[in-house]
Amino acid sequence: MDFSNIACWIWPLIAGVICGILGYYLRKWTSKENEQQITVDTHDYKADLEDCKRKTASLQADLDACTRKTASLEADLASSESQLNLAKKAPLAATSTASIASSFAAGAATSETVIQNTNTSVPSPSIGIIGVPFDAAAAKGVYGKKRIKEDDLTIVEGIGPKISELFHNHDIKTWAALASTSVEKCQEVLNSGGKRFEIHRPGTWPMQAEMAALGKWAELKKWQDEHDYGKA
Repeated sequence: MDFSNIACWIWPLIAGVICGILGYYLRKWTSKENEQQITVDTHDYKADLEDCKRKTASLQADLDACTRKTASLEADLASSESQLNLAKKAPLAATSTASIASSFAAGAATSETVIQNTNTSVPSPSIGIIGVPFDAAAAKGVYGKKRIKEDDLTIVEGIGPKISELFHNHDIKTWAALASTSVEKCQEVLNSGGKRFEIHRPGTWPMQAEMAALGKWAELKKWQDEHDYGKA
């Protein structure tokens, strides 16, 4: 046997086996190192993602706060514009003081006439004003399709369902009762409902209520068509 020939191929074989083993362990070590690096990178990415989520939540909270602040400013602006409109109407109201006073005087005179000449007039639970029996047909004849209910305070220009409810809560439930209520008391009733009711001006409400209590539908409708002092 020629051992020199064996040596020629055995040593490369041994060297190949050794290189294979070293390559296997090198790949395994490199793979483990890469896996660890990927784990570290994944953890960093998750931390960054959580940080972004927290920042997003903080920005959303700031946005919501800005939205609420904007809504509050818009409400304040609307209130200021309403008060400005009232201020612009003030000169007109001043020039019509004599007209309003004469309406009150005419109402008082008519009230005395009704008391003296109408046997069917009935006393109201409130003091100062005596109403006449409610005539739904007469009211409908003046207001047309609008159905008028007895002692419905919303017939008074400037009074809506919410304000009517405020007066009911203060035991002012009839036209006669409202007619006997001072303007100062009307304002107190409005103030009890909060700021959104304070802008209303009740200066003519008792006068309008007196016309309704006395059944003076034509006069009341005419006055309301010519004035808007009851509105905010």
